[in-house]
Amino acid sequence: MTRLYIVSAKKFLNIAVTVWFIVAVVGQWIFATYVILFYGKATATGHNEDWNKVLPHGYVEGETTGNIVVGIHLLLTIIIVIGGPLQIIPGIRKSFPVIHRWTGRIYILVAFVMSLSGLFMVWVRGSVGGITQHISISFNAVLIMISAVCAIRYARRRDFKRHRVWAMRLFLFVNGVWFFRVGLHFWLLINEGPVGFDPRTFQGPFLTFLSISQYSLPFIFFEMYLKASKSANRIFVFSAASILFLFTVIMAIGVFAATVGSWGPKMN
Repeated sequence: MTRLYIVSAKKFLNIAVTVWFIVAVVGQWIFATYVILFYGKATATGHNEDWNKVLPHGYVEGETTGNIVVGIHLLLTIIIVIGGPLQIIPGIRKSFPVIHRWTGRIYILVAFVMSLSGLFMVWVRGSVGGITQHISISFNAVLIMISAVCAIRYARRRDFKRHRVWAMRLFLFVNGVWFFRVGLHFWLLINEGPVGFDPRTFQGPFLTFLSISQYSLPFIFFEMYLKASKSANRIFVFSAASILFLFTVIMAIGVFAATVGSWGPKMN
């Protein structure tokens, strides 16, 4: 009977992870579509200054090098948001191993370059928010680069178990900014406006918390899932699955709020 309870708990955990992944992929591809349509249209029509409607200091007249770096960062964002989930899906990985290896190398390279360009945008070009947010975003970039190096290191050693763990960590860290946006829109929706921060300066205790949570909470939940997937403690497994479901609900609400309130209107 105890064994049946454990199996049932593990099934619940697998369902929770699957639902989370589906919501995350849908949300990220909506975001990618928004980036393509908004920034792509602005660039194609010669109105690069429209970048600044969303990305402060995104386009600066006369700063060719800086503008190119920002443009590359946006292009890499599209590639990594669309391609990332394809690296995680087991069916694709097993059916097309050669493609998985090559796209994986590209993904890791893009993640690394994207981190460097992100650091440039924060510390050289300038970004909204305070020093705490800038440090947090920079730490997120460092975590991306560490995860990228570890993922490819274990792949070369053919230690695929550790490779997959680090690849998943990389996937989560790479999407830190996306988690930030989703979390912010969830917060704005449930509070019917900005609470805990000044929308003019984009600073405040909530944004400090969110800038740290954007990579720490997904990492904690993933580590919790890893432990739960190996655990024989039914209560712990059910608790982990329940937390993941709650996180998924919050994420889904945030995706909906971001799509309706921000991404969707800018796609036109």
